[in-house]
Amino acid sequence: MKNKKYSTFIEYVGITVGCALMAVGIVFFLQPNTIAPGGVTGIGVVVQKLIGVPIDVTNLVINIPLFISGVILLGGAFGMKTAYATVMLSGFIRFFIIMSGDSHVVTNDLLLSAIYGGVIMGAGIGLVFRSGGTTGGTDLAGAILNKYFPNLSIAKLMMILDLMVVVAAGLVVKNVEISLYSIIALYILVQMADFIVEGLSYSKAFYIISNHSDKIGKKINSELDRGVTALQGRGFYTGAEKDVLLCVVNRAQVAKLKKLVYEIDEKAFIMVTTIHEVLGEGFKEVKK
Repeated sequence: MKNKKYSTFIEYVGITVGCALMAVGIVFFLQPNTIAPGGVTGIGVVVQKLIGVPIDVTNLVINIPLFISGVILLGGAFGMKTAYATVMLSGFIRFFIIMSGDSHVVTNDLLLSAIYGGVIMGAGIGLVFRSGGTTGGTDLAGAILNKYFPNLSIAKLMMILDLMVVVAAGLVVKNVEISLYSIIALYILVQMADFIVEGLSYSKAFYIISNHSDKIGKKINSELDRGVTALQGRGFYTGAEKDVLLCVVNRAQVAKLKKLVYEIDEKAFIMVTTIHEVLGEGFKEVKK
């Protein structure tokens, strides 16, 4: 019980630090130059430029209904960590704006702002993902829209939403270069988040050997909404037969899956391999 509380504490510390880094990237690099790298924070940048509503307010106004809709339509999988991350991100944005006053513009160079804003914000998102959390935003919106448009994957819906935000940034300032720099920031952000969570690869394959394989498999199905394949295995020395669970997850679910397995069986044997490309349901579609 003590170890679980400590683990939970460390996870919330990671989410807190991650949200602080995201706020730094937004307040000091992206927002002053109207660079909107997708997501709800990108929408916040556009809205502030358009009608003057602060980013932190827009973040809460959009994410709170999204969170409630997600709980109703998708269940409680997004949980307290999503709510905590949403509030902390808005809180840190407001804190840095108040503390820095009118002097929060680090550079007016659009390329430098896109690069450093993308790196810092990506590192923050990566920490949030690695701590088992999510900031809501387009990943949650994509999951909700997928219920109504099942022919479009969550990843594709997220990309469409992010591109719409990027285009909107250019339209607001009537400068196509802003959209181009926003795309650079979005690409760097995604790559940095991937690197923080699991290196340079996008997906990971887990091989899990445990005496509680049935319970672990059901938990993965219900909590991560991922398919699990049970392979028949036999210990060469003991001759004992066991199921070997095979499961492939995305970058945001790596830490969650490890925690889930060890909460059920601390002695479970796990092998994690890098997957450079995954074709099929929930990942990349097979091109015919």
